[in-house]
Amino acid sequence: MFESVRGLIAEHRSVQEELSDPAVHADAARAKRVNRRYAELSRIVAAHDAWAAATDDLEAARELAKEDEAFAAEVPALEQTVSDAQERLRRLLIPRDPDDARDVIMEIKAGEGGAESALFAADLLRMYLQYAASKGWKTELLERNESDLGGYKDVQVAIKGSSSDPAQGVWAHLKYEGGVHRVQRVPATESQGRIHTSTTGVLVFPEVDEPDEIEINPNDLKIDVFRSSGPGGQSVNTTDSAVRITHVPSGIVVSMQNEKSQLQNREAGMRVLRARLLAKQQEERDAAASDARRSQIRGMDRSERIRTYNFPENRIADHRTGYKSYNLDQVMDGALEPIVASAIAADEEARLAALGSDA
Repeated sequence: MFESVRGLIAEHRSVQEELSDPAVHADAARAKRVNRRYAELSRIVAAHDAWAAATDDLEAARELAKEDEAFAAEVPALEQTVSDAQERLRRLLIPRDPDDARDVIMEIKAGEGGAESALFAADLLRMYLQYAASKGWKTELLERNESDLGGYKDVQVAIKGSSSDPAQGVWAHLKYEGGVHRVQRVPATESQGRIHTSTTGVLVFPEVDEPDEIEINPNDLKIDVFRSSGPGGQSVNTTDSAVRITHVPSGIVVSMQNEKSQLQNREAGMRVLRARLLAKQQEERDAAASDARRSQIRGMDRSERIRTYNFPENRIADHRTGYKSYNLDQVMDGALEPIVASAIAADEEARLAALGSDA
């Protein structure tokens, strides 16, 4: 069983030797790739070693039980240990999303519900910032378009992790957040105390590690500069520091005005553009991939309603995984891990089922 592990164990030894080469660390991008692969393979090797050790213990107990019945009592517990170790190894052998170790750029956009939707966008931003802090991730606000009541019509934030282990990557956890988030509550603007339903959209893109990873022909870019403005359109800058970048072949448009420097806004805009182009490539790969490789939870339809936040009942429900809990107040303070874990588990189950059907 697990014949494929032999090749992965051999690769692990090879990657370990590669990491001892000073030339690898002289190239930051290469070192990052090698470290990521080493971390991923190390988890598989450790799980395989645990399974092999548990299997040896079980076989030894069965042999000894033939001569001493006292050892027979240990067999059921050892069988469970082997089963658990086998399941862990089986899950680690599921083909992993190659982008899992990447950082992300997240965009939160107000949708149906006007001012209330913009206020909820601000609430979602705070939730994700709190969640990132609990994971030890760093965040950087790239762009914001504030509403008159203090919410956000549109806000973009970069979230950066610190682990080279793909399983602990930012994208591995936040890629499932893309979609429509529905909120049910009494808006701050409602004088009659009636519950309203509004929606806010979330887009998540894996961030490009190195600028040259995504080739962009300067001739394919149309760059416009304009004067920054704040809520309601009032001018907040007397110079043309805001930047709008249009990638003509794809039609992707990115606008940045958060910084006072045109150069800083342009650099931030290019980061977002690269991330969107990488996501576009990923979608094209997924569309051509088999069902076993395509994510069953993180679909391509960004208009999909993925979650409902019901404030009167303090309830949160994920419509893809069936997860439901009555601790919405804690979730909005960043306690998002159980919901993320349910999405990861559901995706793994779907991938395992797809692999089994192909076998």
